[in-house]
Amino acid sequence: MPLVAHSSLPTFADLRRLGHTVLSVAEAQHQDIRALHVGLLNMMPDAAFQVTEQQFMRLVGTSNQIAQFYVHCFTVPGLARSDATAAYIAAHYEDLSSIYADGLDALIITGANIVNPRLEEQAFYEPLTEVIGWASQQVTSVLCSCLSTHALMKHLFGIDRVPLPRKQWGVYSHRVVAPGHPLLRGINTRFDVPHSRYNAITRQQFLDAGLTILIESADAGVHAAVSDDQFRSIYFQGHPEYDANSLLKEYKREVLRHFHGERDMPPLPERYISDDAFAIIAAYLETASAARATGAPLPDFPESDLAPHLDNTWTDTAKAIFNNWLGLVYQLTNLDRRRPFMDGINPRRPLEGLPTHAH
Repeated sequence: MPLVAHSSLPTFADLRRLGHTVLSVAEAQHQDIRALHVGLLNMMPDAAFQVTEQQFMRLVGTSNQIAQFYVHCFTVPGLARSDATAAYIAAHYEDLSSIYADGLDALIITGANIVNPRLEEQAFYEPLTEVIGWASQQVTSVLCSCLSTHALMKHLFGIDRVPLPRKQWGVYSHRVVAPGHPLLRGINTRFDVPHSRYNAITRQQFLDAGLTILIESADAGVHAAVSDDQFRSIYFQGHPEYDANSLLKEYKREVLRHFHGERDMPPLPERYISDDAFAIIAAYLETASAARATGAPLPDFPESDLAPHLDNTWTDTAKAIFNNWLGLVYQLTNLDRRRPFMDGINPRRPLEGLPTHAH
């Protein structure tokens, strides 16, 4: 149900402006509704840092569970930050020590952008694994996105992700392959998920680790899998949190890099650009190429002209999965957020403790 604006995080005001219900602490205290404390470990680069924060908080806040959601944003050292982003973190994010001390009911870990493909050589890898070790003992369920999924597979199972022959970039059709799983109740059997990555954990690698595959695509591979206990760790390779224009903004950045001589011309994201949008992009590229050849200023990228031609075909399903996930956390987690489960729940098979077990 509603988010609670329990800190100075600007995203609360942004979500209010967008029409989302966000309670003040005083309003929350006058409701006889249970609170759930959800961590958001944000490792995204500066350009997507606040946008990713808002995207995941929106998915949490639109969950239709009878709970108040306190989202606790934090990050880990070892990630390059501009002065502006570092100041934002210092002003609005929580210290890792307070996260450990106060506890969480659930945790979301975002992806990250890296240049060196060897995850274990990243400066943030060791701090991330420390969080993972703590969460595996103290948090009811952890949901990982994209690169954090790859990092957990490396840390927990010694599995190295596989470089792809080309970037997996676009919007792909997926199907449910474990329809009886409680995380998938009430969702469509087929739906889209955006992807944006150069590496993958393959289907066989997930199976070799003893995980259960929930959602996959003939073109993009496995999107979602769960740990062998069916709930403690949830692994996403795609980006269901994306806005309709997220891939467009990424394409824009890469196109501008091309025209500044930093890379070759990027391909269009697959299954994302309509014919009308393609015509607008083609006209822009022709004009921009001519300007570059003559040394004239580049024309503005036509982002606002393209926006009406973009379709979002994944958010409803993403909301349903988050709704199911947080609903299960609500049923299983202890009232004391420093303890992961209610009394009588088996941490190795937590879903067996549900009143109506359907797995």
